[in-house]
Amino acid sequence: MDPSSRGILFPARLPTFRRIEPAAALAEVVRWFWIPEWDIAPGRVSRQHVVAFPACNLVIGSDEVGLAGPSTTAGHRDLVGTGWVVGALLRPAATAAFVDDPAAIRDSYQPVDLPTPVIDAVRTAMAGPAPQRYDAAIAAFGGWLSETVPPPQAEAVLANRMADLLDADPTVRTVEDAAARLHTSARTLQRLAKRYVGLSPGAMIRRRRLQEAAERVRTEPTLDLAVVAADLGYADHAHLTKDFRTVLGFTPSAYRAAEPPRTDS
Repeated sequence: MDPSSRGILFPARLPTFRRIEPAAALAEVVRWFWIPEWDIAPGRVSRQHVVAFPACNLVIGSDEVGLAGPSTTAGHRDLVGTGWVVGALLRPAATAAFVDDPAAIRDSYQPVDLPTPVIDAVRTAMAGPAPQRYDAAIAAFGGWLSETVPPPQAEAVLANRMADLLDADPTVRTVEDAAARLHTSARTLQRLAKRYVGLSPGAMIRRRRLQEAAERVRTEPTLDLAVVAADLGYADHAHLTKDFRTVLGFTPSAYRAAEPPRTDS
């Protein structure tokens, strides 16, 4: 699975888009930085559909600064005009530095007050030439995060390990599986997920599975949907379809049969 497009339902409709790994010093703070840039013709709209990762995102944009909470459904954003965003997909250990109860901001986006110098530094960098502007913007954003987020304590580090496991290991299909791998209890993982993510461990597992299912449905058009369901741990094809319909609003077959992606609409 291409990590640059995972969670994006129609990659070909994307504007210029990058996911960039953080410096080693930020490994416990940011999973990656993401930078879309767009220049949409007047009167046109480019709708971007995503199945977001189970995490919070801190965003500095050309005309916005905000914090997006963890999502429970698929979402979209309509792009118009010209703009850009530098986003940081926060690790659980860093989320606690910005919100006491991430569950309280589920499915929401709220403005945040970040220091003017970091906002100005990112915006100045993004006004520069490519590709240097990306490195400069991330250096400014990442440097501020490094100074702002305190070193994670043992509990926060365990929350990061939990998120890594639930996101990356397809053999982990239940909370009990994860607890056994991490040598802790399911109850502890439930508590960590509530404090540092805002979604349950089960929801995190289901999100990874749905992202993977969407990717396979899209990239392997001849693959039987029952095989996709079995490979990813769904009880059967019907459960895969229910998950699609509940979160995405359409069935796997409808997604597969969607019109060829367009740049704008």
